[in-house]
Amino acid sequence: MRRVAAIDCGTNSIRLLVADLDPATGELVELDRRMRIVRLGQGVDRTGRLAPEALERTFAACREYAAVIEEYGASHPRFVATSASRDAENREDFVRGVLEILGVEPEVITGDQEAEFSFTGATRELTGADGFEKPYLVVDIGGGSTEFVVGEDHVRAARSVDIGCVRMTERHLVVDGRVEDRPTPAQIEAIRADITAALDQVAETVPLDEARTLVGLAGSVTTVAAIALGLTAYDSAAIHHSRISLDQVREVTGRLLEATHAERAAIAVIHPGRVDVIAAGALVLLTIMERIGAREVVVSEHDILDGIAWSVAEQTV
Repeated sequence: MRRVAAIDCGTNSIRLLVADLDPATGELVELDRRMRIVRLGQGVDRTGRLAPEALERTFAACREYAAVIEEYGASHPRFVATSASRDAENREDFVRGVLEILGVEPEVITGDQEAEFSFTGATRELTGADGFEKPYLVVDIGGGSTEFVVGEDHVRAARSVDIGCVRMTERHLVVDGRVEDRPTPAQIEAIRADITAALDQVAETVPLDEARTLVGLAGSVTTVAAIALGLTAYDSAAIHHSRISLDQVREVTGRLLEATHAERAAIAVIHPGRVDVIAAGALVLLTIMERIGAREVVVSEHDILDGIAWSVAEQTV
């Protein structure tokens, strides 16, 4: 067993996993898994820059994570940064701050690399599992981008497109600096149009129609699952590998789009940092399922973060 630390810094959240992993058996023993909503991508789609307050929120989380990594004595930490820091003009400020706090330089990975990590994290434990037919289509709905990966035991094709929940919210649902309650049909249609155009791009290189099992990752998908399952508190064990039908996703998405901010905030399983963006995230998932004809989505709590951890363990063999 090898003790490793992995950090995934996305557009909306930053997450840490400290775990003992055995590359020979595929066993992963989780020691600490935590997430902070830092909204690093705040305003990036509009300004092209990381906001000072977003950087400070992110650095505060990094200081917390540095203490946890030291407490567990994890070696070979790997810090992977995704969509927001790829897009920002001032990403060197971000890189410098992380290096000072954690002693490791963040890797600003490409969308294709992001997709490969997501696929590994989501499917490694599905191999040979009853009822999970290959090929898999792994869909990772993030804040700034969504990754699509098709493969069996290894990645066959992957594509990243800019239809994350934060990006869609900021682009279409923010009016006078705030997210509007109950988006209009025109606003919903505009989001759907962006998603459809992105799916057209994905289909050029990723064989979406060959997939037999749709695996959904990240906070938008797990939150939709928690609501669909009727949970009164977020329960990772109940959500992991749950199967949520198309009809359930459609019902939850409609409910979120019709709700006010206060009504969404009152749903216990929605993290406070996702209240403003979950409706757009659910709409991304629904539109994808309708496009590919998926009758259900298999929800995974293991995703890019687990894939990053596996990459560390395998590199240190």
